[in-house]
Amino acid sequence: MPDTLTPHRPGLAIALKLSAVALLTCMFAMVKAATAEVPPGEAVFFRSLFAIPVILLWLVKRGELRSGLVTHNIRGHFLRGALGTAAMGLNFGAVSILPLPEVTAIGYAMPIFTLILSALMLGERIRLIRISAVVLGLVGVLIMLWPRIAGGGPSEEGATLGAMLALGSALMGAMVQIHIRQLVQTEHPAAVVFYFSVSASLLALLTVPFGWVMPSGEMLALLVGAGLIGGVGQALMTSSYRYGPASMLASYDYSSMIFAIILGYFWFSELPTLVMLSGAALVILGNVVVILRERQLGIERQRARAAGQPKT
Repeated sequence: MPDTLTPHRPGLAIALKLSAVALLTCMFAMVKAATAEVPPGEAVFFRSLFAIPVILLWLVKRGELRSGLVTHNIRGHFLRGALGTAAMGLNFGAVSILPLPEVTAIGYAMPIFTLILSALMLGERIRLIRISAVVLGLVGVLIMLWPRIAGGGPSEEGATLGAMLALGSALMGAMVQIHIRQLVQTEHPAAVVFYFSVSASLLALLTVPFGWVMPSGEMLALLVGAGLIGGVGQALMTSSYRYGPASMLASYDYSSMIFAIILGYFWFSELPTLVMLSGAALVILGNVVVILRERQLGIERQRARAAGQPKT
């Protein structure tokens, strides 16, 4: 039986989270390099398929193999897989066109979209602080997208498509987050992780008629490596939350911008523009406001529960 009660170890939690973010950013860089030769759907297949053995080994190590394979909601897993595969495919399509730091920055819009969808789909109440965060984040997204949308010239057509793909990926990712909130009410988190990789591998095969190619040895190594590294990153990301609360670790997601800038510069000779960084800063600021608000609400709920407990 897995040990579900783990000690609060913030140092280990942060180290795991940063390692996961670094590996997942490397995975995207490898996909960007590979999609110069193979289509995004094929990259999704390799990313998902070769993550499965890593996830299985991780579940065995945690003693959660049985719970990771048992499901009571196969339809829910299929829907999560469809949404997640679409989000991944759009993101891989975007990164094949745009600089790595730019796709990373636009992806920061996902928590903002999640907040909006939570209000629209789940009826969650959004008060002034969260509304302000949403407005701030959307302004930042508009700033990042404007040079691509308003370019107008022939050379900007591909970039405009890339920006739309990245934005669509962020929106689909937000829908995934909403669905996972409902799915984990009946399903073990290990099952959610495992069945997503399985369903994404199968769904990606539907893109075979749209131009899959036989990759060269170098591209094949990149694709397989992306799957393995992505699986390790996913495992480390999940493990980090065993040793620290989500409210503490959420802000470390933005370290991906540092890794993306470094990899973009040294691997692809890419440099972020001032406009992109300015927009990203606003999106990050909006997300940080939400994180701080959630942390405050969590503290208030803990105090309320403590106040309601009988004194001994």
